[in-house]
Amino acid sequence: MSRIVRTAMLTVMLVPFAAGVVAAASHPRRTPEAAAPARTIAPGTEALGRADSWAAYASQDSTGRVCYVVGQPQKSEPGGFARKSPTAMVTHRPAEKITNVVSFVEGYGLKEGSEVALDLGGTTRFQLFTKDDSAWARTSDMDKTIVAAMLKSRQAVVKGTPARGPATTDIYNLSGFAKALALIDKACGVARAGEPALATAAPPTAPNPAPAATAPAVSAPSVAKAKAHKRIHHARHKAKKQTAAQASHP
Repeated sequence: MSRIVRTAMLTVMLVPFAAGVVAAASHPRRTPEAAAPARTIAPGTEALGRADSWAAYASQDSTGRVCYVVGQPQKSEPGGFARKSPTAMVTHRPAEKITNVVSFVEGYGLKEGSEVALDLGGTTRFQLFTKDDSAWARTSDMDKTIVAAMLKSRQAVVKGTPARGPATTDIYNLSGFAKALALIDKACGVARAGEPALATAAPPTAPNPAPAATAPAVSAPSVAKAKAHKRIHHARHKAKKQTAAQASHP
């Protein structure tokens, strides 16, 4: 992939958090003991449940049902580095035939042109491309491979390089990932390999009330943030077409 094509793909990747949605508070370290208190999720967002440090959500937009699982690391290094809460996310958009989209929000501006390293279980490694504060898999096939590896691993280690400051390492406990993923699979009718298609749960007829104080401490990303996953799919498709055109006309 040429640098021009890759740059064009990256520029349409990231959608900012919607105004008025409460995001995770700035915190140099994220541990179960130091997790932020429960926060109000975006209106119309359905909290599906939680498993350990992972929470599952569903919402509705003009294209259909959107389901996503959100996780926060149990440990982040260096401890004194000021940043917003790092977040891992997997998203389904079945109406768009987009599933298992993986992303990591690092909580700081990433060094331009750098990659984020993802290590799953110490045996499976991936290099993710970056834009602003987030990292993404390069292809939908890589998304599926990463999710499959996460289901088999106990932890994910994510290493990023800030535009300024020291490199960071975030360690995610994956013990609750499979349960949270199963919740969004069911809500969006997504089947794992070798499993029959699931019946999609009907969306709520009215926005759910704000969660009680016992709701998951993990903050839900805004619907606008979830829409970034739709844009990455379109960007990948466009990049493939441009690369093919360049190859046929040297």
